[in-house]
Amino acid sequence: MEATERKLVLGHLAASRERLLQAVQGLSAEQRAFQPAEDRWSVAGCVEHIIVVEDFVFQTMHRVLEAPPEPAKQAEVRRKDPIVIEKVPARTSRVMGPEMVHPKNRWPDFEDLLRQFETTRQRSVTFAQGTEADLRSHFFPHPFLGDLDCYQWLLFLGLHCERHVRQLEEVKADSGFPRTLVAGC
Repeated sequence: MEATERKLVLGHLAASRERLLQAVQGLSAEQRAFQPAEDRWSVAGCVEHIIVVEDFVFQTMHRVLEAPPEPAKQAEVRRKDPIVIEKVPARTSRVMGPEMVHPKNRWPDFEDLLRQFETTRQRSVTFAQGTEADLRSHFFPHPFLGDLDCYQWLLFLGLHCERHVRQLEEVKADSGFPRTLVAGC
């Protein structure tokens, strides 16, 4: 991975982590569990989804990196860098991922959920900081974007988190979102 690529990945991983932690800070259990509609996720559900996807991508990436490289795909796939950067965090259209990455209350305690997020994210950061793997020659498909190389998948992790931080901010902005009482009122 080139130094500029590593810096970009680490920047997105750090910024999205910080945004997520700030967005959930101080929320009550009722607020974390609120769903604007039956087919919409709660704040806790968004965090769970981020963890599950990040874990899936990380494991898949490691499996793919053990396979022989496919340099013939590089030119075509590398052109997708700006598409990944633009489309993944955008909330212009709702996209339903596969059922296996939907929230299922895997970590019912919110503090456990946040600890799992921190553990999962730190694993991704550590990998991004130190990997010397040929990320640009190993690929696996995204359900909507087609083949991405492992560098793009690493970049995807921070951008995907950003997408769902935006989603949980939409949940918090919903008119039905439980509001906390101001002291003395």
